[in-house]
Amino acid sequence: MRVALHTRLRTGHEDEYEQAHREVPAELTAAIRAAGVREWSIWRSGSELFHLIDCEDYSRLLTELAELPVNVAWQARMAELTEVGHDYSATGAQASLPEVWRL
Repeated sequence: MRVALHTRLRTGHEDEYEQAHREVPAELTAAIRAAGVREWSIWRSGSELFHLIDCEDYSRLLTELAELPVNVAWQARMAELTEVGHDYSATGAQASLPEVWRL
C-alpha cells in the first residue's frame, strides 16, 4: 500500500531537519523495515514536507513503531523541528493524503 503524508517544519529548522535525516539511527531504519516498509521518501518545499511510504500495512507500521523507544526518541526530536508532525493517532485512509491522479 502507498501512503502519502504532509508535515510542516517550524520556520528556520530546514537545515537541522535535513541533517537529522542524514543520521537516522540504524536501529530505527531496521525497525521501520521490519514493520513492513519497502520504501519511505520525503520531499521538502520550503517548510512543507511530503512523505511517500510504500508499506505492507500502514496501521501495522504505526502500531509496531508507536511505543518503540528508538522511535519515541526520534518522534520527540522531530517534534522540536516540526509544526505539524506525523500523526500516530490516525490510521489507514484517515492519515493519508487523498490520491487525486496517477499515471
